[in-house]
Amino acid sequence: MNVKSLIRRNYNKQPEVDFPDYKSSIFRAPKNKKILFPSSDSEILGPIFNKNIIGELDNNLTLNFSKNKNSPLGHKIIVYGTVHDQFSNPIEGALIEIWQANSAGKYLHNNDKNSAPIDPNFAGCGRCLTTPRGYYEFLTIQPGPYPYPNRGIEWRPMHIHFSIFGKSFGQRLITQMYFEGDPLIKYCPMVNSIADEKAKKSLIGALDTSRSNTQNLLAYKFDIVLRGVKQTYFENRKEGL
Repeated sequence: MNVKSLIRRNYNKQPEVDFPDYKSSIFRAPKNKKILFPSSDSEILGPIFNKNIIGELDNNLTLNFSKNKNSPLGHKIIVYGTVHDQFSNPIEGALIEIWQANSAGKYLHNNDKNSAPIDPNFAGCGRCLTTPRGYYEFLTIQPGPYPYPNRGIEWRPMHIHFSIFGKSFGQRLITQMYFEGDPLIKYCPMVNSIADEKAKKSLIGALDTSRSNTQNLLAYKFDIVLRGVKQTYFENRKEGL
């Protein structure tokens, strides 16, 4: 057996599944114990992601949905970082997909009941593949916070959803990136369902002023660690990719 497979996972860093302050968790929390079931051939064997599926503007959310190259409302930001395993080895060829609200806090989705306006030049979704160094980068718009019904009306902090695929759809992890300095983070029940403070901080993208000054936009660095003691918290799977 490979000794690298024996690293113990820290389940104390995971959120409470049934967290009353986050009202939806009461209804979503499973009532029965987890069960294991084998993967099918389609989950194990494919599809294999490669650069042929990526369009020229897939990682540029300021242009990939714009009409006549009109810019979306809001200020532009770079979101970048690396994907590594627990031994700091870069993960090449991971498919990263992101989705987010626009600058007014509105998703381009029929179920979003927020009264904020839709931006006709912004869909809020993009994707890219990591490089041999595990690097990824997106150009997008800073998302706005938005109200949602929880304990009355509460506000979600600014955030971007991340989906990270391995070699197939069966290897998928989901998380969220928050923004350094956002005062709403400490009030968010979704964030506070994670008791471990280090795990919370792993979800905050760090403002990078060295890149922010080069193109008159802000830059945030968000590194993703798949497993081990420094693992990024993932919503859908505790054990990592």
